[in-house]
Amino acid sequence: MDNKTVSIVSYITIIGWVIAYLVGKDNLDAFAKYHLRQSFGLGISALIVGFIIGIVVFILPVLGLITWVINVFFFVLFIVGIINAVNGQMKPLPIIGKMFEDKFSFIG
Repeated sequence: MDNKTVSIVSYITIIGWVIAYLVGKDNLDAFAKYHLRQSFGLGISALIVGFIIGIVVFILPVLGLITWVINVFFFVLFIVGIINAVNGQMKPLPIIGKMFEDKFSFIG
């Protein structure tokens, strides 16, 4: 798998990220590493926020609409990441991408 494909696949669920990481971990360039970091950070953020929102909605069911809005927000960010990878751009994801540019050193 070439580095551009690794970058694109990394945004397709956690299974896609694991496949992209394992297949390309020995010969990743800066572009692929960047998108692996962005997609990993986005996935972790979505899980943490989803967990917190789940607890809040369990306590206050009236706030159920918030879950839908947040899910759409994260879905849009995954799409933006895929578009950036397809276009060969190393742009951070809107709002949260800057936080992940220098994190997750295990990626390389």
